[in-house]
Amino acid sequence: MQPSNIQLCRWHTRRQCALECRARDNRAAQYMSEIVPPEVRPKPAVPAKPSHVVPPSSIPHVPSHGSGTGSQGSSGGGSTLLGYVGIDTIIEQMRKKTMKTGFDFNIMVVGQSGLGKSTLVNTLFKSQVSRRSSGWSRDEKIPRTVEIKSVSHVIEEGGVKMKLTVIDTPGFGDQINNENCWEPISKYINEQYEKFLKEEVNIARKKRIPDTRVHCCLYFISPTGHSLRQLDIEFMKHLGRAVNIIPVIAKADTLTPEEKTEFKQRVRKELEVCGAEFYPQKEFDEDMEDKSDNDKIRETMPFAVVGSDKEYQVNGKRVLGRKTAWGIVEVENPNHCEFSLLRDFLIRSHLQDLKEVTHNIHYETYRAKRLNDNGGLHPISSSSDTQESNL
Repeated sequence: MQPSNIQLCRWHTRRQCALECRARDNRAAQYMSEIVPPEVRPKPAVPAKPSHVVPPSSIPHVPSHGSGTGSQGSSGGGSTLLGYVGIDTIIEQMRKKTMKTGFDFNIMVVGQSGLGKSTLVNTLFKSQVSRRSSGWSRDEKIPRTVEIKSVSHVIEEGGVKMKLTVIDTPGFGDQINNENCWEPISKYINEQYEKFLKEEVNIARKKRIPDTRVHCCLYFISPTGHSLRQLDIEFMKHLGRAVNIIPVIAKADTLTPEEKTEFKQRVRKELEVCGAEFYPQKEFDEDMEDKSDNDKIRETMPFAVVGSDKEYQVNGKRVLGRKTAWGIVEVENPNHCEFSLLRDFLIRSHLQDLKEVTHNIHYETYRAKRLNDNGGLHPISSSSDTQESNL
């Protein structure tokens, strides 16, 4: 059936209208594109690094082995940052926290009378911090038994406060019979662990537990030039696993350089043969860098030191030293003695490690044994001869 003329006209009319509408829409779209450009979304700005923060350039970036475009939820892998985040500011935050709260450091000195223990401690911290500098009388007699006496000071340097406690052990090694004379010292060390443990297990414990634990024990060896006494060996054997022992040869200026070298080698050999431990122990080295640094220290120990709190004029400079008939022994001159090595090791490089080893190794060993053996906490009687003074 053929379409009529009327139907053909209607079809042409609708088609013509559709073409005109489409042409009109195209012209409108072209016109609007010329007036309003397409929206351009700016890329998010990367925050700039604060000018006061110095990047830790000494720490190299280690790329992750497991990083990739398709890895999702991977653990332990690192990735390259697209901009500055601020992770490295944790060091500055820790510094501010330490400057605000300060920290404790407790050092014990053990050795015969007359080896210069008090003088060396005063020289180390360049202040009168020893017990003898705080009201000690020259008329004080040598006690018949080992006593434990401590004195505390707050010293500040560069805005950092340190509560320094010096624990002295008068009477050690000064008797005719020195059998088991280390026992009062061992008891004192364990009492400080017990105090900390009791505070730690309290339900409502203090925000900051007072730390009276002994972080370091300087053991003074008499400069005989021959060998260690049996008392020296027994002390380090019994206490080497309870406290960080650092052996030093006192008054090393009484030995010739050859005698000093031979004596140091003999002391290291004797301690190795008898199994006596001293800090830093090889088993505590965390990585190869620690092992390399500590091996150099272990090869130098025991430190042959000289202490003095008197100054003398040498080549136009004021230096700490000891005056002798043949000249002045400069305390901080590495060619004269190893005091500067001891100071750098004790304070400038290993002070924090001494505290960490005390807490993570010695205290944890005591804590585990205490809780395992007793199944609970029972008070340990305080030593009647323990005297503490806080200045």
